[in-house]
Amino acid sequence: MTHRELMTRAIELAKQAASEGEVPVGAVISRNGEIVAEGRNMREKGKNALYHAEIIAIDNACKALDSWRLEDCTLYVTLEPCPMCTGAIINSRISKVVYGAYDLKAGSVDSVINLFNLPYNHRPELQEGFMENECRQILTDFFSDIRTNP
Repeated sequence: MTHRELMTRAIELAKQAASEGEVPVGAVISRNGEIVAEGRNMREKGKNALYHAEIIAIDNACKALDSWRLEDCTLYVTLEPCPMCTGAIINSRISKVVYGAYDLKAGSVDSVINLFNLPYNHRPELQEGFMENECRQILTDFFSDIRTNP
């Protein structure tokens, strides 16, 4: 699968999250161009602060690959990862992160802080703003709808 196809799948997962009343974030983990695992925000449904799209995708990838080391894997996520997710990315040794929309309030690989630049034992490659407009629009529509129909 191409980068565009993989991010498009993450966008589909974000839309699914939105339809369930969740903040619309979707994540896909691939290895060698094939999807290994997916996740979408499920904090409301699961009543758990840890249920971010990236955390769920990382957990599913670890199970699918029977390893906590996700070397040679790429994470595609529709929103810039927060500090918690960035820590999980570092600890799982994901090789590359591709994200869509910048998160000016909690983004921790570019916007607020770049935790990948700190001297941790692993530093993934980063591609920011990929399909940004599509990813941002899902979030804009979701929050606009909440403000219109609380």
